[in-house]
Amino acid sequence: MPDREIEELCGIQIEELEELPVLPLRDTVVFPHVVAPLMLGRDKSVRALETAQARGTPLLVVAQRDAEVADPGPEDLYEVGTVAIVARMLRMPDGTLSVLVQGQSRARILSVEADQFQLLARIVRLAEPATGGLAVEALMRAVLTLFERCVNLSDDIPEDAYVAAVNIEEPGKLADMIASTLELSLPEKQDLLETLDPVSRLQKLSVLLARELDVLELEDKIQSQVQEEVDRSQREFFLREQMRAIQRELGEADPWEQEMEELARKIATAGLPAEVRERAERELSRLKSMPPGSPETGIIRTYIDWLLDLPWTQMTEDNLDVVHVARVLDQNHYGLEKVKERIVEHIAVRRLAGNAMRTPILCFVGPPGTGKTSIGRSIAEALGRRFVRVSLGGVRDEAEIRGHRRTYIGALPGRIIQTMRRAGTINPVFMLDEIDKLGYDYRGDPSAALLEALDPEQNYAFSDHYLEVPYDLSKVMFITTANWLEPVPDALRDRMEVIEFPGYTEDEKVAIARGFLIPRQLREHGLGELRFSDQCLRRIIREYTYEAGVRNLERQIASICRKVARRVAEGRKAPVRVGAGDLERYLGVPKYTYGLKGEKDEVGVATGLAVTEVGGDVLTVEVSVMEGKGNLLLTGQLGEVMQESAQAALSYARANSAWLHLDGIDFDKIDVHIHVPEGAVPKDGPSAGITIAAAIISALTGRPVRRDVALTGEITLRGRVLPIGGLKEKVLAAHRAGINTIVIPKKNEKDLAEIPPRIRRLVRFVPVESMQEVLDVALLERPPEESRHSPKHRRRERPLPIP
Repeated sequence: MPDREIEELCGIQIEELEELPVLPLRDTVVFPHVVAPLMLGRDKSVRALETAQARGTPLLVVAQRDAEVADPGPEDLYEVGTVAIVARMLRMPDGTLSVLVQGQSRARILSVEADQFQLLARIVRLAEPATGGLAVEALMRAVLTLFERCVNLSDDIPEDAYVAAVNIEEPGKLADMIASTLELSLPEKQDLLETLDPVSRLQKLSVLLARELDVLELEDKIQSQVQEEVDRSQREFFLREQMRAIQRELGEADPWEQEMEELARKIATAGLPAEVRERAERELSRLKSMPPGSPETGIIRTYIDWLLDLPWTQMTEDNLDVVHVARVLDQNHYGLEKVKERIVEHIAVRRLAGNAMRTPILCFVGPPGTGKTSIGRSIAEALGRRFVRVSLGGVRDEAEIRGHRRTYIGALPGRIIQTMRRAGTINPVFMLDEIDKLGYDYRGDPSAALLEALDPEQNYAFSDHYLEVPYDLSKVMFITTANWLEPVPDALRDRMEVIEFPGYTEDEKVAIARGFLIPRQLREHGLGELRFSDQCLRRIIREYTYEAGVRNLERQIASICRKVARRVAEGRKAPVRVGAGDLERYLGVPKYTYGLKGEKDEVGVATGLAVTEVGGDVLTVEVSVMEGKGNLLLTGQLGEVMQESAQAALSYARANSAWLHLDGIDFDKIDVHIHVPEGAVPKDGPSAGITIAAAIISALTGRPVRRDVALTGEITLRGRVLPIGGLKEKVLAAHRAGINTIVIPKKNEKDLAEIPPRIRRLVRFVPVESMQEVLDVALLERPPEESRHSPKHRRRERPLPIP
């Protein structure tokens, strides 16, 4: 192709057209007028160098598009390279060549011939257009200013590079020289090489220099901050060493050394177990080897303080006087005979057996306000032990019980170890309150972490994640409390001795108010004498509280005391006696109605008994029969067990329709709707089985249910009545409601011994074994005037019997 056609095709001025051996380079661009060192090891690269030397011609050095290609072809090379001459060549011991080349001019590849030995390219050299003027000079100065700042900030650019750049007068050579010294990517360098116009090249270079300057300034800022921190630490270290030297010259002790000596003395005199003492001494030796300003010194120091502050051998001596313990418990609490008897038995056995017996793990279960927490303090007072308490309500993290490992920032022991440090002895009365309120989530199950602490076979070596040494809990008297035993896992329940706290009777509440609540409230309100009549207290209990315990009763007494205290503070005459007629003036209108039994005997309405978290309660079961398709409708938030009891009761009625005189009823054409108010309160359990069955049979037969009879018991498909739990709470609830006859399972007859004698005299108990006995007690005969409307007669009048 003629030179003129090539000039027109490339749009450039061609200096000369030649054929040169090609030297491919990885990640390297050689600029014209710049000397660059190269390391050659590939066969084609060595052959290209030898060909150039043999011919006496320069080389064409050109960058590869992909540095991973080991044997590049024409398509792997950029189109623009640099014509360069070899200034020096040195063969290395490993066979590679160290070559120093100097670029001469830019060149464009027109074609490449490739064989198995080398690449030969037909090229044209590219001449730079002439430029000049004030704008170019200003651009050169701006580029030099940026380059100077980069040289000052960078450790990789030699200072001689700026001196060489200042002495360059041509803009193109200046751009090439600066570009060769910067850490630019291969595409960026290749773009500068392919830019022939010096002004455009300088403009692109100024953008790259500004970016590089920003990076270098940020890097310098970071390094300065790091250096300042290092210098500060070194300065503190030198100052501390100087301070120690000065103190030694003055004969004064170093505070750090004094502190270490004090810790060593405490460890030696603390009476720690051998394993714990060895661990403390090992941690102290680590602490001594660290500089005082090290962050880990605080962690180790805190750990040693925990080991020293915990009681390892300190004990209080138990008061083993059985009479004294019984007297203290009676003074502080009324009733609760089972609890008091269990504590007195423990003291008696401890007095005879000494330390050979295991310390019991007691679990107090009962409604709120029955004295579960307060009796723990009385037990500690009676035994002469320290009393500590931990509330477990809402705890969801296992680390709350076992602690965090010391690898975490701000790690602490668990609540058990923290409380033991607060107790100061290894044998306190330790109350774990609200154990039924424990939760669990992805952080673990706290109740599982309590198994080791509450198991007498394991708690002599309780493991806390923070301490990492065993701690003896076998001397601790653990007492747990719960309102409801069902949420407590079986494994945890098996390790505890359950003692139930039933609700108080009315007489017990009056006695508690007389002996404990009223004197305490008078003392707290600064009142001298204020008497409450028995009728007043009974009316408060019946009409202003509805609870198994006495917490709300104390609140009502406190409310009366506050109003009397106000009269005293205002200088008015204060009453000295509060009667039943004064309550509405002090407490307002009554909040509850005493006696919840029905006003009349009704068909399809039966009274049942239930046990809730707050004690016993009375519930009403209503049944309606209507035209339908044989469906059983259940409403009132009934649980699965209660729904199954309703289905069993209906199946019993259908299976025994003959002797119940229901043979004329087509159950496939009626719907039975069972409802248990209050509808918003969830209800569950099997003890309402005979209540539901009695209500269903009453609705189907038209026989009213006695309003003064309460029913409790589980029913089977064959009509057997099975025993239930919580009899005492249910009886107390029925008594509060004014019910005087209670039908109970025959197998629960033994539980009547727990009922207070006064209640047993006022309430008639009917033990039953079958549903037939239940119906004989609970259902009345059909009124004579309704006999003609019985299902047998209605069958002739219309197909569906609706009572």
